[in-house]
Amino acid sequence: MSHTWDAPPPPKGPPLRAGDWLRVLWRGTTLGTVVFGGLGLLLLARLIERPIYGVDRPVTPWITQAVCRSAFVILRMRITARGPRIKGPGAVVANHSSWLDIFALNSRKNVYFVSKSEVAGWPGIGWLARATGTVFIKRDRREAATQTRLFEERLLHGHRLLFFPEGTSTDGLRILPFKSTLFAAFFADGLRHEIQVQAVTVIYHPPDGAHDRFYGWWGDMEFAPHLLHTLAAPRHGAVELIYHPPVRVDDFPNRKSLAAHLEGQVRAGHTRLIGD
Repeated sequence: MSHTWDAPPPPKGPPLRAGDWLRVLWRGTTLGTVVFGGLGLLLLARLIERPIYGVDRPVTPWITQAVCRSAFVILRMRITARGPRIKGPGAVVANHSSWLDIFALNSRKNVYFVSKSEVAGWPGIGWLARATGTVFIKRDRREAATQTRLFEERLLHGHRLLFFPEGTSTDGLRILPFKSTLFAAFFADGLRHEIQVQAVTVIYHPPDGAHDRFYGWWGDMEFAPHLLHTLAAPRHGAVELIYHPPVRVDDFPNRKSLAAHLEGQVRAGHTRLIGD
């Protein structure tokens, strides 16, 4: 991320009680077992998959998708999706407001996230990201040519790369302007006539009585407290994914016009359900 969106965090809820901690223990243990058990299964499958298929991953993304779907079952959080799904080579972009976005977007489509290089070194999260095929990039213009070649290799192998063009996460009540930098790679000669890009609007509906920004995770908010309160919630709200019609890269003259069109799609979906 090139910058951090900042705003005061939502009001703190009451301290966790005994029943809350029991939910944290049960859900946390179950979720951890599923996530890291799935990681172990994925790594074993990759030992066979990689020598045979190389960059292609015909099996392991389905393990990731199953784990992410299971996460919402464990949380008892409803997830719905509507709209067409991209077919063939292409990329996906979405708005970003929570660490739950990773689970939500992986649960309905096999995608590979594009992330800043620092994430690769994060304990736990970095291991998961590397194992699931995340593309790590550096925010350095000197790396632009290398990143374009990497994008081209992955996209032309049928990998659907997903990134967050806002460049940071928000409280989920707004859409920030899309940064067009990463879109430049799609206009390389080997890609612009081959791929599509699809926009997805991600919308969180808080639990009854909770703050509108209950699921938002942004700025300097710490991960552990947010995770605890998510696991402790007696009832959860819902997350909605709206898939917008994919567009061809070569229908646009440049990266800025493509980014603006996709931002408009995401913003329109968000406004219809959340409001201005």
